[in-house]
Amino acid sequence: MALRGVWQLQKLVVSYCNWGGSSRGIRAFMETELPAFQEKNPQLEIVPELIRGQHPHLKAFYKNKNQRVVCVKNMTPDDILLHATRLRNALGRKVVKLKTRHVTKHPSVQGTWSTALKF
Repeated sequence: MALRGVWQLQKLVVSYCNWGGSSRGIRAFMETELPAFQEKNPQLEIVPELIRGQHPHLKAFYKNKNQRVVCVKNMTPDDILLHATRLRNALGRKVVKLKTRHVTKHPSVQGTWSTALKF
């Protein structure tokens, strides 16, 4: 995703094994889907990385020095394309767990609503 017009994903590393069965989908992805994905995203540096004996994964490096790793073992090329697109669209921020279900800058003067309200 672009933050203020700048894409946040700098580099996408596609790690795979040229022999393992769990890398079958990513090898097909690299032959069919990856050239079109790279053509649509010229701002993105895509690096194929051969790692023998390991399960395939996508590693994304963002401008804010964060990185995300997604395991894509035994996935179809369409599923891998979906994960690569989601990594491209992400901002690269860490996931923050919310303390409450209701987040607001201006809390209600009357208090929060609950089902245990008695009249």
